[in-house]
Amino acid sequence: MKKWGLIVSLLYAVILIGLLSPVFVMLSETSSLTVSTFREFFQNWGYWIVASFFILVQLVLLSLSVDTSQKKFRSRTPVAITAALTGLLLMMLTVVGLFSLTVAITGESKFPDLGSWQRIAAIIGCVWLVWGFLFYLLYRGSDDPVTRALKWLLRGSVLELLVAVPTHVIVRRRHDCCAPAVTGFGITSGIAIMLLAFGPSVALLVKKRMERYERKESEVRA
Repeated sequence: MKKWGLIVSLLYAVILIGLLSPVFVMLSETSSLTVSTFREFFQNWGYWIVASFFILVQLVLLSLSVDTSQKKFRSRTPVAITAALTGLLLMMLTVVGLFSLTVAITGESKFPDLGSWQRIAAIIGCVWLVWGFLFYLLYRGSDDPVTRALKWLLRGSVLELLVAVPTHVIVRRRHDCCAPAVTGFGITSGIAIMLLAFGPSVALLVKKRMERYERKESEVRA
């Protein structure tokens, strides 16, 4: 299972860096694209922090899915970690969706009027705590919290894309300068989280299939 986890994580990293990142550049840029545009983007340290965050979450969820299925830990440990990660990702979907709606409705000139960065950070923290606490409250007694989290993330990413895609069309037609970067990030982050949720699902499916084969072999030997 560790080998499968590494393969899935490597595939996710390749898709994230090699496919979704260039898509974000194309969605957010309003001027003509050149090789230097992509070079400057990949040289930005902020991009690598965000990309590393998604890859790290993928690795943690894969680890939790395998450990939960093997029942190596008590149920509270994976539930708490899964609740924190799920709340963090749902917070990102919620905030990016709200930002996309803001730039589409009020225009990019009103976007800085949301308040200071301290206020924005406080809002982000509160949304994270609300989502994480809600997930923990609902599934603290569950033996398989990762599967529940994956369903939440898939549904949340679909809903966020239903907001980000139309708002991106609106700001593009309005020829905004910076707003496409917000809505473009909404589209690419929604797809990234959707793909992130598929990784542990594949690992769990392989694990269950392997357990089924092992059970059949033990029954034949018996």
